[in-house]
Amino acid sequence: MLLTAVIITKNEEFNISRCLQSLKDVADEIVVVDSFSTDSTEEICKSFNVRFVQQEWLGYSEQKNFANSLASNDWIFSIDADEVLSDELKKSILELKNKNISDDNVFSMNRLTNYCGHWIRHCGWYPDRKIRIWNRKVGKWQGEIHETIQFSTEIKENLLDGDLLHYSFATVQAFEHQMFKFAEMRGKHYFEKGKKHASFYMVVSPVFAFVQHYLFQLGFLDGADGLHICHITAKATKYKYQTLKNLIDNKL
Repeated sequence: MLLTAVIITKNEEFNISRCLQSLKDVADEIVVVDSFSTDSTEEICKSFNVRFVQQEWLGYSEQKNFANSLASNDWIFSIDADEVLSDELKKSILELKNKNISDDNVFSMNRLTNYCGHWIRHCGWYPDRKIRIWNRKVGKWQGEIHETIQFSTEIKENLLDGDLLHYSFATVQAFEHQMFKFAEMRGKHYFEKGKKHASFYMVVSPVFAFVQHYLFQLGFLDGADGLHICHITAKATKYKYQTLKNLIDNKL
Protein backbone atom coordinates (compact mmCIF):
# COMPACT_ATOMS: atom_id res chain seq x y z
CA MET A 1 0.00 0.00 0.00
CA LEU A 2 1.27 3.46 -0.95
CA LEU A 3 -0.13 6.06 1.43
CA THR A 4 -0.62 9.80 0.99
CA ALA A 5 -1.06 11.87 4.15
CA VAL A 6 -3.36 14.84 3.54
CA ILE A 7 -3.52 17.95 5.74
CA ILE A 8 -5.42 21.22 5.43
CA THR A 9 -3.90 24.26 7.17
CA LYS A 10 -4.37 27.91 8.05
CA ASN A 11 -1.79 29.56 10.34
CA GLU A 12 -0.55 26.33 11.93
CA GLU A 13 3.07 27.31 12.66
CA PHE A 14 2.79 26.11 16.27
CA ASN A 15 1.56 22.63 15.30
CA ILE A 16 2.56 21.62 11.78
CA SER A 17 6.21 20.73 12.39
CA ARG A 18 5.29 18.21 15.10
CA CYS A 19 2.68 16.66 12.81
CA LEU A 20 4.98 16.39 9.78
CA GLN A 21 7.81 14.97 11.87
CA SER A 22 5.58 12.12 13.01
CA LEU A 23 4.50 11.37 9.42
CA LYS A 24 7.82 11.37 7.60
CA ASP A 25 8.62 7.68 8.20
CA VAL A 26 5.04 6.51 7.54
CA ALA A 27 3.66 8.42 4.55
CA ASP A 28 4.92 7.90 1.00
CA GLU A 29 3.69 11.40 0.17
CA ILE A 30 2.42 14.37 2.17
CA VAL A 31 -0.01 16.87 0.63
CA VAL A 32 -0.73 20.13 2.44
CA VAL A 33 -3.50 22.41 1.20
CA ASP A 34 -3.19 25.79 2.85
CA SER A 35 -5.75 28.62 3.00
CA PHE A 36 -3.15 31.36 2.51
CA SER A 37 -1.54 31.34 5.96
CA THR A 38 0.03 34.60 7.09
CA ASP A 39 2.48 32.98 9.51
CA SER A 40 5.41 30.63 8.80
CA THR A 41 3.28 27.57 7.98
CA GLU A 42 4.41 27.55 4.34
CA GLU A 43 8.12 27.79 5.17
CA ILE A 44 7.88 24.99 7.72
CA CYS A 45 6.00 22.71 5.35
CA LYS A 46 8.44 23.25 2.51
CA SER A 47 11.34 22.39 4.82
CA PHE A 48 9.79 18.91 5.06
CA ASN A 49 9.61 18.60 1.26
CA VAL A 50 5.83 18.19 1.17
CA ARG A 51 3.58 19.04 -1.76
CA PHE A 52 2.27 22.46 -0.69
CA VAL A 53 -0.73 23.96 -2.50
CA GLN A 54 -2.63 27.13 -1.61
CA GLN A 55 -6.39 27.22 -2.04
CA GLU A 56 -9.02 29.69 -0.85
CA TRP A 57 -11.27 28.20 1.83
CA LEU A 58 -14.01 26.01 0.34
CA GLY A 59 -15.54 24.72 3.57
CA TYR A 60 -14.29 21.80 5.65
CA SER A 61 -15.50 18.95 3.44
CA GLU A 62 -14.75 20.50 0.07
CA GLN A 63 -11.30 21.67 1.19
CA LYS A 64 -10.45 18.13 2.30
CA ASN A 65 -11.90 16.59 -0.87
CA PHE A 66 -9.85 19.00 -2.97
CA ALA A 67 -6.72 18.02 -1.02
CA ASN A 68 -7.49 14.32 -1.53
CA SER A 69 -7.81 14.90 -5.27
CA LEU A 70 -4.19 16.07 -5.37
CA ALA A 71 -2.80 12.85 -3.89
CA SER A 72 -0.67 10.63 -6.10
CA ASN A 73 -2.00 7.54 -4.29
CA ASP A 74 -5.57 6.35 -3.78
CA TRP A 75 -4.98 5.39 -0.15
CA ILE A 76 -5.46 8.49 1.99
CA PHE A 77 -4.42 9.22 5.56
CA SER A 78 -6.39 12.29 6.62
CA ILE A 79 -4.75 14.04 9.56
CA ASP A 80 -5.11 17.47 11.16
CA ALA A 81 -2.19 19.79 11.72
CA ASP A 82 -2.55 19.54 15.50
CA GLU A 83 -2.40 15.73 15.50
CA VAL A 84 0.60 13.42 15.97
CA LEU A 85 1.04 9.68 15.58
CA SER A 86 1.99 7.79 18.71
CA ASP A 87 4.86 5.30 18.31
CA GLU A 88 2.41 2.40 18.57
CA LEU A 89 0.20 3.89 15.86
CA LYS A 90 3.22 4.40 13.59
CA LYS A 91 4.07 0.74 14.00
CA SER A 92 0.48 -0.30 13.19
CA ILE A 93 0.43 1.76 9.99
CA LEU A 94 3.83 0.50 8.83
CA GLU A 95 2.63 -3.08 9.32
CA LEU A 96 -0.56 -2.27 7.43
CA LYS A 97 1.36 -0.95 4.45
CA ASN A 98 3.02 -4.33 3.96
CA LYS A 99 -0.32 -6.08 3.47
CA ASN A 100 -2.58 -6.53 0.47
CA ILE A 101 -5.69 -4.56 1.36
CA SER A 102 -8.97 -4.57 -0.55
CA ASP A 103 -10.58 -1.21 -1.33
CA ASP A 104 -13.57 -1.82 0.95
CA ASN A 105 -11.36 -1.80 4.06
CA VAL A 106 -11.10 1.39 6.12
CA PHE A 107 -8.94 1.97 9.16
CA SER A 108 -9.83 3.85 12.30
CA MET A 109 -7.81 4.90 15.34
CA ASN A 110 -8.52 6.23 18.81
CA ARG A 111 -7.77 9.92 19.31
CA LEU A 112 -6.42 11.12 22.65
CA THR A 113 -6.76 14.87 23.24
CA ASN A 114 -4.40 17.10 25.19
CA TYR A 115 -6.10 19.91 27.13
CA CYS A 116 -3.85 22.55 28.70
CA GLY A 117 -0.97 20.08 28.95
CA HIS A 118 -2.99 17.11 30.27
CA TRP A 119 -4.36 14.07 28.47
CA ILE A 120 -8.15 13.77 28.86
CA ARG A 121 -9.47 10.21 29.11
CA HIS A 122 -13.06 10.91 30.12
CA CYS A 123 -15.72 13.62 29.47
CA GLY A 124 -16.71 11.65 26.36
CA TRP A 125 -13.38 12.58 24.77
CA TYR A 126 -11.70 9.16 24.76
CA PRO A 127 -11.65 6.87 22.97
CA ASP A 128 -12.57 9.29 20.19
CA ARG A 129 -12.58 6.76 17.36
CA LYS A 130 -11.98 8.24 13.90
CA ILE A 131 -11.75 6.67 10.44
CA ARG A 132 -8.64 8.25 8.94
CA ILE A 133 -7.25 5.79 6.37
CA TRP A 134 -9.32 4.73 3.37
CA ASN A 135 -9.26 4.40 -0.39
CA ARG A 136 -10.48 7.66 -1.93
CA LYS A 137 -12.21 5.73 -4.73
CA VAL A 138 -14.90 4.63 -2.26
CA GLY A 139 -15.17 7.55 0.17
CA LYS A 140 -15.37 11.34 0.29
CA TRP A 141 -16.02 14.01 2.91
CA GLN A 142 -19.51 15.43 3.40
CA GLY A 143 -20.98 17.97 5.85
CA GLU A 144 -20.04 21.52 6.72
CA ILE A 145 -19.77 21.59 10.54
CA HIS A 146 -18.78 18.12 11.73
CA GLU A 147 -17.74 16.58 8.44
CA THR A 148 -17.89 12.81 8.00
CA ILE A 149 -16.73 10.37 5.33
CA GLN A 150 -19.49 9.00 3.13
CA PHE A 151 -18.73 5.69 1.44
CA SER A 152 -20.12 4.44 -1.86
CA THR A 153 -19.88 0.78 -0.87
CA GLU A 154 -20.22 -1.40 2.20
CA ILE A 155 -17.03 -1.10 4.23
CA LYS A 156 -15.07 -3.15 6.73
CA GLU A 157 -13.78 -0.97 9.56
CA ASN A 158 -10.56 -2.03 11.28
CA LEU A 159 -9.29 -0.41 14.49
CA LEU A 160 -5.53 0.13 14.54
CA ASP A 161 -3.47 -0.16 17.71
CA GLY A 162 -2.08 3.09 19.06
CA ASP A 163 -3.46 6.58 19.60
CA LEU A 164 -3.65 9.64 17.42
CA LEU A 165 -2.42 12.34 19.78
CA HIS A 166 -4.47 15.53 19.50
CA TYR A 167 -2.71 18.69 20.73
CA SER A 168 -5.80 20.79 20.30
CA PHE A 169 -6.22 23.16 23.25
CA ALA A 170 -3.18 24.80 24.81
CA THR A 171 -5.32 27.16 26.92
CA VAL A 172 -8.81 27.28 28.40
CA GLN A 173 -9.47 30.33 26.23
CA ALA A 174 -8.61 28.41 23.06
CA PHE A 175 -11.06 25.65 23.97
CA GLU A 176 -13.82 28.10 24.83
CA HIS A 177 -13.26 30.03 21.59
CA GLN A 178 -13.57 26.89 19.47
CA MET A 179 -16.59 25.58 21.34
CA PHE A 180 -18.46 28.85 20.92
CA LYS A 181 -17.42 29.09 17.26
CA PHE A 182 -18.91 25.69 16.49
CA ALA A 183 -21.93 26.38 18.72
CA GLU A 184 -22.74 29.46 16.65
CA MET A 185 -22.32 27.51 13.42
CA ARG A 186 -24.61 24.78 14.72
CA GLY A 187 -27.23 27.31 15.84
CA LYS A 188 -27.26 28.83 12.35
CA HIS A 189 -27.50 25.35 10.86
CA TYR A 190 -30.53 24.57 13.05
CA PHE A 191 -32.18 27.82 11.91
CA GLU A 192 -31.60 26.98 8.25
CA LYS A 193 -33.16 23.56 8.83
CA GLY A 194 -36.27 25.15 10.38
CA LYS A 195 -35.73 24.15 14.02
CA LYS A 196 -38.02 26.32 16.19
CA HIS A 197 -37.95 25.18 19.84
CA ALA A 198 -34.97 27.24 21.00
CA SER A 199 -36.21 28.52 24.38
CA PHE A 200 -36.94 25.08 25.83
CA TYR A 201 -33.63 23.59 24.70
CA MET A 202 -31.71 26.67 25.82
CA VAL A 203 -32.74 25.85 29.41
CA VAL A 204 -32.70 22.05 29.39
CA SER A 205 -29.82 21.12 27.09
CA PRO A 206 -26.96 22.82 29.01
CA VAL A 207 -27.94 20.96 32.19
CA PHE A 208 -28.18 17.68 30.34
CA ALA A 209 -24.83 18.30 28.63
CA PHE A 210 -23.06 18.95 31.94
CA VAL A 211 -24.57 15.90 33.67
CA GLN A 212 -23.84 13.66 30.70
CA HIS A 213 -20.17 14.64 30.37
CA TYR A 214 -19.30 15.17 34.03
CA LEU A 215 -21.20 12.27 35.64
CA PHE A 216 -22.22 9.67 33.06
CA GLN A 217 -19.00 10.00 31.04
CA LEU A 218 -16.88 10.30 34.21
CA GLY A 219 -15.52 13.78 33.57
CA PHE A 220 -14.94 14.19 37.29
CA LEU A 221 -12.11 11.66 37.02
CA ASP A 222 -10.18 14.23 34.99
CA GLY A 223 -10.12 16.54 38.01
CA ALA A 224 -10.19 20.31 37.52
CA ASP A 225 -9.67 19.92 33.78
CA GLY A 226 -12.76 17.73 33.56
CA LEU A 227 -14.82 20.29 35.46
CA HIS A 228 -13.64 23.11 33.17
CA ILE A 229 -14.36 21.08 30.05
CA CYS A 230 -17.86 20.12 31.14
CA HIS A 231 -18.69 23.65 32.29
CA ILE A 232 -17.58 25.22 29.00
CA THR A 233 -19.40 22.52 27.04
CA ALA A 234 -22.61 23.39 28.89
CA LYS A 235 -22.10 27.12 28.24
CA ALA A 236 -21.51 26.47 24.54
CA THR A 237 -24.65 24.33 24.38
CA LYS A 238 -26.67 27.22 25.77
CA TYR A 239 -25.05 29.61 23.30
CA LYS A 240 -25.99 27.32 20.41
CA TYR A 241 -29.68 27.63 21.26
CA GLN A 242 -29.32 31.31 22.11
CA THR A 243 -27.99 31.82 18.58
CA LEU A 244 -30.98 29.94 17.19
CA LYS A 245 -33.41 31.96 19.33
CA ASN A 246 -31.89 35.26 18.21
CA LEU A 247 -32.23 34.27 14.58
CA ILE A 248 -35.86 33.22 15.09
CA ASP A 249 -36.70 36.44 16.96
CA ASN A 250 -35.05 38.60 14.28
CA LYS A 251 -37.12 36.88 11.61
CA LEU A 252 -40.41 37.71 13.33
